[in-house]
Amino acid sequence: MPFVVYSVLRLALFGACLGLLWWAGLRTWLVAVAAAFLAWGLSYVLLAGPRDAAARQLAERAERRRAAGDRTVLGRRAQEDADVEDAADEAARDS
Repeated sequence: MPFVVYSVLRLALFGACLGLLWWAGLRTWLVAVAAAFLAWGLSYVLLAGPRDAAARQLAERAERRRAAGDRTVLGRRAQEDADVEDAADEAARDS
């Protein structure tokens, strides 16, 4: 859940920057670019706690997967496709 909270906070910060710049009179397509850069800088400074919590959650999830022996990152069908591609690649190299 920390990753969702962090993402929502970043989107809210972007929306606030966009609204503030629009209200200040910047009414071109560049308002979105300026708001993105401004929100990026502010989120780096203001959202350190939620960012660290999200990073911890992702690291713990990866560690649990490693500990469980789950080495597949892909879904079942994607893994089947990757296995077929690997077999074709090996066959081409052996030829």
